[in-house]
Amino acid sequence: MTAALTVNLLQFVRHLRDRGLRVGPLGVEELTAAIDAIGLAHRADVKSAFAAIVIARPTERPIFDEAFESFFGRGLLRYDAEPESGEEPQTVTLETEHLSLPVLADAGEIGEALEEIEIPEVVGASSEERLERRDFRDLTPAESEEVRRIMSHIVWRPAEADSRRWIAGPAGTRPDMRRTMRKLVGPSGDLMQLAMTTRKPRRRPLVVLADVSGSMERYAEMFLHFLHAAQGRLGRVETFVFSTRLSRITRELKQKLPQTALRLVSEAVDDWSGGTRIGEALYDFNTHWSRRVTRGGAIGLIISDGWDTGDPALLTAEMARFARSVHRVVWLNPLSGRAHYSPETRGMQAALPFIDDMLSAANILDLREVVRLLESVPARR
Repeated sequence: MTAALTVNLLQFVRHLRDRGLRVGPLGVEELTAAIDAIGLAHRADVKSAFAAIVIARPTERPIFDEAFESFFGRGLLRYDAEPESGEEPQTVTLETEHLSLPVLADAGEIGEALEEIEIPEVVGASSEERLERRDFRDLTPAESEEVRRIMSHIVWRPAEADSRRWIAGPAGTRPDMRRTMRKLVGPSGDLMQLAMTTRKPRRRPLVVLADVSGSMERYAEMFLHFLHAAQGRLGRVETFVFSTRLSRITRELKQKLPQTALRLVSEAVDDWSGGTRIGEALYDFNTHWSRRVTRGGAIGLIISDGWDTGDPALLTAEMARFARSVHRVVWLNPLSGRAHYSPETRGMQAALPFIDDMLSAANILDLREVVRLLESVPARR
């Protein structure tokens, strides 16, 4: 492979990163390895190989197609020999249409260009680490978009629970007499083998109640983005938001695009950024929704800072009802991760006796802790 092509691949990768694609630190090496494996005879093969390496989501396809056409044009690829010392940089020529792609550095600059590739990667890694620790409330619009992208790449699988259905399993604990008797007919009938069954595993349901009052608006918005990105990995998810009253947004969050989902949520919720009445919202949930959405040992997840303007006695009573209807109560409080935090608000004091786990939810690292908890929830209390 020519040095000119190597530098063009370097600039191609940089261009993709600038457009928002998450190309890894070894992007140029992976593209080079792909060319070594499939050659340059067929442009479609090269494009498909590049796409498999750099595209992570379907929405990135138009960006990649535009960049590929800009850098490599159309037709079969043919690369001229490397330039001699002192000569002008060579061009990449296309055999079918004879279009030219300018090389962005000559042979003498290749060494420097290849050294420069390490700088963006170090900066990118440190930038992502910084964003993971950045409070959602302090993010700029550009940083918020980057954080949403990071959320969509978090890979996890929630812990499973045992369903009521039984399936065949050699290591099961319950005899399956029907299958056992069926095996008595045939060559194996002389020696009866006891067939066993075990509980069929299933994904545990998740019930989310998110506080969208003024103090929680930014945190709730980012958490809803996180929920939208994780829906394909979860089982049944029921989502509610509350401020002065409770609103069910499960259907809105099932939209394919997160922007569309959040827009529909904002249109459906009338009291967004209002006051906070946690007890009244829980009363509404326990009275009208609990029996419908908590079946199957659901995990109850409440995200709120605990600032409540309602009656603490009502919150205590409704938290007790809520805790009895779910497998586990997880409370996410963005303030709990701050130094010297103490749950002294009357809302948190009323809710604390019924909370199994209280975690922070102020940044990406906090959400990773939430993921680890949901991945390790035991089948039994």
